[in-house]
Order: sequence, then C-alpha cells, then structure tokens
Amino acid sequence: MAADRRGKAETLALRRRLLSDSCRLFYPEDPIKIVRGQGQYLYDEQGAEYLDCVNNVAHVGHCHPLVVQAAHEQNQVLNTNSRYLHDNIVDYAQRLSETLPEKLSVFYFLNSGSEANDLALRLARQYTGHWDVVVLDHAYHGHLSSLIDISPYKFRDLDGQKEWVHVAPLPDTYRGLYREDHPNPAGAYASEVERVVNSVQEKGRKIAAFFAESLPSVGGQIIPPAGFFQEVAEHIHRAGGVFVADEIQVGFGRVGQHFWAFQLQGEDFVPDIVTMGKSIGNGHPVACVATTQAVARAFEATGVEYFNTFGGSPVSCAVGLAVLDVLEKEQLQAHAASVGSFLTELLRQQKAKHPIIGDVRGTGLFIGVDLIKDEATRTPATEEANYVVSRMKENYILLSTDGPGRNVLKFKPPMCFSVDNARHVVAKMDAILTSKLGAQGGSLELNLQPIARTFQPAQERGSTASQESLKRQREQGAEVWRGPGNPSHPFPWLCLEGLPEHQVGRN
Repeated sequence: MAADRRGKAETLALRRRLLSDSCRLFYPEDPIKIVRGQGQYLYDEQGAEYLDCVNNVAHVGHCHPLVVQAAHEQNQVLNTNSRYLHDNIVDYAQRLSETLPEKLSVFYFLNSGSEANDLALRLARQYTGHWDVVVLDHAYHGHLSSLIDISPYKFRDLDGQKEWVHVAPLPDTYRGLYREDHPNPAGAYASEVERVVNSVQEKGRKIAAFFAESLPSVGGQIIPPAGFFQEVAEHIHRAGGVFVADEIQVGFGRVGQHFWAFQLQGEDFVPDIVTMGKSIGNGHPVACVATTQAVARAFEATGVEYFNTFGGSPVSCAVGLAVLDVLEKEQLQAHAASVGSFLTELLRQQKAKHPIIGDVRGTGLFIGVDLIKDEATRTPATEEANYVVSRMKENYILLSTDGPGRNVLKFKPPMCFSVDNARHVVAKMDAILTSKLGAQGGSLELNLQPIARTFQPAQERGSTASQESLKRQREQGAEVWRGPGNPSHPFPWLCLEGLPEHQVGRN
C-alpha cells in the first residue's frame, strides 16, 4: 500500500498536521510506525519485530486467520443493520449466554466499550428510577461525556466530580487503605462503599448503580479481594441500585481460572449488568451489554426503541462468533492460566532479586508489576518505570504503565503469548534493572536469546522436521498461521513448550 511506502518521518509530519495533539502516540519521543501484526507480534515499516505485551484488544492474536476469514466471508454476502432477521445475531447471543450465569439472558450489541457502559448507565437509571452512581477511585469507564463523569481517572483533570457521582476507595491491598496484613480486606473495603451509600442517602439522593471494572486496570492492575463484590452488591441492592461489572478489559478467558473476571469473586456473585468490548472482536469494533429480563423489560417500558446502526451487524457477529470459536478450539483460557502462572512466578523471582519491585499481582494474562522507590513508604517509582518501558522498547518489547503513579508495569498481551515469550521478557527486564539499579541475590536462569529484529518466516524458527512439515503444508496449498516456537504443533502459536502436560488441558 502507498502508506507502507511512506517514510516514518513523513507519516509523523502528516499526523502532526492533520490530527489533534490530544490523540497521543505511544513513545512520543520516538514513535513506532506499525504496518503489520501477527499473533503476539507487531512489525514496523523496516520489518523489525516487536513482542506485544499490552494489546488486549487483539485477544486471540493480531490478524488471526480464522477471525479475518469470518469477517471477509460475511462481508462478501451481507452487512446490514439488525432490524432485519439474521441468524448471526441470535447465534452470537446464544453463544454468549452459554458463558454467563443464567440470570444474564438479554443482550444488546454495540460498537465500543464506551457505548456499552453508556447504555448500562441508561439501563440502570431506567430500571431503578434513581440517578446517582458509585464508582471506585481511579476508575475509567469510557470516553463519552456520561462516562467521563463517572471516571475519576478523567474527571479530576477536567470539570471535576459531579454531585451525583460518589467515589469509594479502590480495593487495593498493596497500597490502599486496607492492605495485605488486614484480616478481612474485602469486608473493610465493602464497608467503605456502605459508608458512601449511607452518606448519599443522608443527603436525600438515590443510588442507580455501582460501576466497577471486575479487575481495575487503569487503577494499577488491581485484584479485588474475594468476597468484595458480594458485600458491595448487598449494600447497593439495599439502596435500590444495580451492580454493573465492566469486563471490557478483562473478559473472555483472560484471567485463566474463569471466562469472566467477575467469577473470581465466587459462584454466588452475579452482576445485574455486564459490559463487554475490546477483546470481544479481536480488533473489530464490537461491544455488548448483557443484563436480566427485569432490567430489559423496564427499559422497553419507555416505548423508545434502542437502535444501533452498526451494532449487531452480520459481519460484527460473525467476527464475535469466530473469536469464541478460536478461544475454544485453541484452549486459550487454559493457556492464559498456565502461561500467566509461569510469567507471574518468573516476575516474583525478580521481586526477590530487585528491591524496586514492590509487588507482583495478577491472574492469568492480566499482571501488574508495581515499582517502588522505598519498601517502607511504597512511593511509586514513576521515572524508573518509564525508563524500563523505554529500554524494553529498545529491546523490541512493547510494554506500558498504569496506576495513579504510572509506576505499574502492565502485562495484558494477546492470549497466544507463550512460555518462551515470558522467559524472554523477564530476562530482558532483569538485565535492564540490573544494569540500571543493581540487584541483590543470584541471577535467574532465563533464556536471553533476543527476539529477531526483522521478520522471519515461521519455518526458520522451528526444527528441521517442523520446516519439512510447513513445506508440505505449503505445497498442499494450506494457509500457515505463523507463530513462535514449534510450528509443527497443530496450533503453533500456542507455544506451550516447557509446561507440565497436566497444565495444558481443556477448559
């Protein structure tokens, strides 16, 4: 394409002239021009290969061939709105319903997570007849005006907190009000929500909803203590409100143990509304709201139609179905559990070696590494975190930071991220921290083999037998999905080498 032939400097100059500066780039001092993606890798205009550790939108891997094929084939037949009968939308709703508690049985399809959360807010207000919202500190729920208003991460830098928005403490057991040594952090944090609710009611106001990311991401890759949501739901329901679980960052098997992150809280917890986005379409603009019959009926009672021009189109639903197919066929939830556990253990070994690592937390392929200046005060090591991210980029590894102090290294890669990828990333991090800050304790025995800086065909990565297997496949006209590791594996991008067999099971 013409854009591929344009030099990076020219592209950057055009962007600066035509796009707002508020549309920011990663690595603004030296941005990367990405022209291609495959699996867990991105490629720049020179062919250099970057390992993507943060793109949870490309959930089953960049440009997964089955997802691309599903979109292409449906595009060749029909793409129209959901006012006509079509099997894709009902098939997709049925498939999603099979992953959720029975109570969540009505679905709305949209284009983005922001649209989903905006609709969830409308549903909550219509069902309850109330207006006010309780959110967690540092939360981010989307870029629409209605969602900026309930996102402390954003509104504190804009118009401030509206009178109908009420902020409860983030259930952070590392640097929050109640920490890892508290006997019952779930109850303590839930009591803070109860305190907020009581304060609202004392003012004569009424709660419509409590919004929470099932695992707060912008807040710093936070894992709420088990039981927190159940107790919060009791307080919210008693006040006449509903519980909205925002799964936009963390749903669809990423947490490994369960398909949905809210399920980490226990089988006895079921939200009233669940919102989905990002990973649901593997890069295609798809989003969804799931709710109860009661909430949906109250919304219908207004007599006002809900219509979304592109939401639930045949193509979007074909893509969504393909993502679910890939998750199941390639056992990516089990993969996230096993590789995530492996990566977490390597990072915890690093914590023992490098005092700057204050905490390693996460589940599945949603992990945060909290960098600190001092163990006693747990002061965020913001500059050091930025340094690590910059140096990792020089080593062709894409990483980012989150948290109020921008000091938490976040890992939420495509779900095909492998054991070898984990070894490589942690080895590079170890080398960077050691060279910059020194270390205590022995060195980890990790694979320091660098990722190739230019594109390599898949057969160059495998054994001779694997190369012969690929050659035969190509001679037979087969499409070969490139992935790291042994490409003779039936799903080569899974890369489960090094894991005990019992960890590589079906969901």
